[in-house]
Amino acid sequence: MTKIIELEEIKNEIEKIDLIPLIEKGFIEYSKGNVVVPPVGELLFHDPPGDVHIKYGAINNDDYYVVKIASGFSQNPKLYGISPLQGLMLLFNQKTGQPISILLDQGYLTNVRTAVAGTISAKYLAPKNVKQIGIVGTGSQARIQLKYLKSVTNCKDVIVWGRSKEKLESYKNDMTNIGYNIKTTTNMEDITSSSNLIVTTTSANQSLLKVDQIQKGTHITAMGSDTIEKRELDPNIFQIADLVIVDSISQSKQRGEVFHALKADCIKEEQLIELGKMIENKKYHRSSDDQITIADLTGVAIQDIQIAKAVYQGIINWQ
Repeated sequence: MTKIIELEEIKNEIEKIDLIPLIEKGFIEYSKGNVVVPPVGELLFHDPPGDVHIKYGAINNDDYYVVKIASGFSQNPKLYGISPLQGLMLLFNQKTGQPISILLDQGYLTNVRTAVAGTISAKYLAPKNVKQIGIVGTGSQARIQLKYLKSVTNCKDVIVWGRSKEKLESYKNDMTNIGYNIKTTTNMEDITSSSNLIVTTTSANQSLLKVDQIQKGTHITAMGSDTIEKRELDPNIFQIADLVIVDSISQSKQRGEVFHALKADCIKEEQLIELGKMIENKKYHRSSDDQITIADLTGVAIQDIQIAKAVYQGIINWQ
């Protein structure tokens, strides 16, 4: 019988799971070619704006395969009073095709696995001494990225950029309550001039960070751009980067920051290093405090596979 798992049960179970090694293992298996991940299915809407991603795949010879449908409709809170993130994950038996579980996560697991990927990137690429964390954006991903960064850096000084002073104040209140010292700004140069770990989390379709703003020793994790239309970084930033890490080379050639940088001839495909390969090989980790590093993460189905399996197995074992 297919087990339906509701959001609150999912949230309770996630707090018990050490997700970083699980998702690291997934990225390694992906980069080794041991994972089947077809191209992303996608629907883009404009009135109101929204995007729907269908990501699915399986680890070879595993017990399960996963199909994930996740959407982002930015005007949901204003128009309908609901979360901008929606979706679910479907877990199937890989040997029989039987549906095992429906995880009604409303986009929550996508949010979490995205934050974990950002944390993994910072673990290997952020400077040893993070003097200040810069967060670009004020939404749910901007919050959860900071929550998970606690596991890889002791830095509690944060500056957050946003367009809305009301949302900035809300962000400051929320994140101060979990132990961070938060400054806010509507000027991007306040971020780039003072932060050596920057995380971008918006759905922007134009460059927010410019090449002449980036300081030596900066690591940038770009999370927001996961379609052809979205972009947060000036493509010229890739020309000054010492390391460019992507979660999937094939996927990044089709969407995200690297797509725009390749199109502008600011980087070559052979310069790209997959996250799974980077995790296993120290020569692709940050090697000096002066390096400029970028992780462009568009989200890969292996993350959904690992997190859905972990939640389902944890709940079943507990019961």
